[in-house]
Amino acid sequence: MKVILLKELKGRGGEGDVIEVSKGFANNYLFINGIAQPATPGNLKQLELRKANIAKREVTRLANAAELKAKLDGTRVNIEVAEGEEGVLFGSATAAMVADAVTAATGIEIDKRTVELTKPIKKAGVYDITVGIYRDVKATVSALVGSKAIKAAAAAAAKAAEEAAAAAEKVAE
Repeated sequence: MKVILLKELKGRGGEGDVIEVSKGFANNYLFINGIAQPATPGNLKQLELRKANIAKREVTRLANAAELKAKLDGTRVNIEVAEGEEGVLFGSATAAMVADAVTAATGIEIDKRTVELTKPIKKAGVYDITVGIYRDVKATVSALVGSKAIKAAAAAAAKAAEEAAAAAEKVAE
């Protein structure tokens, strides 16, 4: 069955795309949730009239996604999780924890479904995590996971700041 997408459908297409899906998927999911409409001759004619508006919205979405990517790329976040002796976490750091940490650090609301963890984070350390923003636009966030790792990083940063202040003081003399 051919349908016209009214919204982005991950892995299938974007707004205005005409795709082939099974009748059950169309009737039981796409139509009910307002994601698609049947590809009837009348609806296809309306789609042709709306193509210019869809293209404008797409340009705006891509520009917004690029702006958000610029804000998020390279952001460092701390995810505090209890850990054992050898840095093994009690449980794991989840996509929801990453999304909450990014939101707390940047003020930008991130949906946990956009966080792309290839495997669960079970050990303390620094991880580069990909956040899907829009279609192929993705940002990379650096996450420091574990309570001891966070304390060690904070101590190292404080020591580096003291050394920089001491060096500046010597230069001033």
